Amino acid sequence: MSLVNLKCPNCGANIQLDNNKSEGFCCYCGTKIKIEDTQKLTILGTVKVDSSDELANLYQIARRAKDSDNSINAQKYYDMILIKDPSSWEATFYVTYFQSMQCKIAEISSAAISIYNNEKPVLELIKNHVEKEKQHQAIEEIYLKLDKIAFMLFSAAINHYSNIPDSIRNKYVQEYCNNASASSDIMYVYGNTLETIFGAEYGDIAAMAWKNGIKIHASYIKFLKDKKANIEIIDKITEKIHKYDPSYKRPEIDTTNACYIATAIYGSYDCPEVWTLRRFRDYSLKSTWYGRKFIKVYYVTSPKLLNGSTKIHGLETYGNYF
Repeated sequence: MSLVNLKCPNCGANIQLDNNKSEGFCCYCGTKIKIEDTQKLTILGTVKVDSSDELANLYQIARRAKDSDNSINAQKYYDMILIKDPSSWEATFYVTYFQSMQCKIAEISSAAISIYNNEKPVLELIKNHVEKEKQHQAIEEIYLKLDKIAFMLFSAAINHYSNIPDSIRNKYVQEYCNNASASSDIMYVYGNTLETIFGAEYGDIAAMAWKNGIKIHASYIKFLKDKKANIEIIDKITEKIHKYDPSYKRPEIDTTNACYIATAIYGSYDCPEVWTLRRFRDYSLKSTWYGRKFIKVYYVTSPKLLNGSTKIHGLETYGNYF
């Protein structure tokens, strides 16, 4: 038997393998090593390693963590896969995805940005490295995960903003809008990038992504100063959706401003009494056709009832957003 001294490229252990055989295993970590050219090994100090078994095990562990929503372990094992297989769309996507799933409230916007910045590289890996018949499954899987995290981040932004004391909530409007905008962009960017890379081939999935982006976007337009420009953005995206789903109707967009009369009476847009009235408007009046009609009439007539005054306390301060 002729033995050759090697260093395991996986664990670094010093091992000996039979030079007369084509392959062997590290006795410490079990890594399979192919001995195809011991002369090359001697000269260059390299060895070819068959990591297919190890990769298969890593994928099994990573997917188990993914399916159980264990973000820490999923990120850990997908990161290990990415080192060994840089062309893996799955590892490239889920490392960023599960890292973002662990974000704190202050990191919502940056987590969303990381997600949508990662979408183009992932889709390019699918196009270049995934068999044609398997691409749809991968693209749909990504859509479902993006949809989940976009609405998770958006819900976290809403809950955080709603739990801020009324007296200081106005100071956090911009933060809320930034978080909401970044959440909707997760879906907008996915639809746009999908169409750019694959054309109309997966237009149905692109359309679903755009629709969910609009759902988030439409819900916070009432907080924005330039409502008209944002509605125009939604209308342009709606036109893109109609290429794949002509029956789609975008949601009704609430552009109502501050509660004029109540604000004038109570002296603040953010006082508890005005918030109570707004909740009554949003959750009771809007649920019926006559309630919605009343809201429209109210916002047309209430400024006139106040003699056209624009000096109502609070409106000058909050008018940029509400």
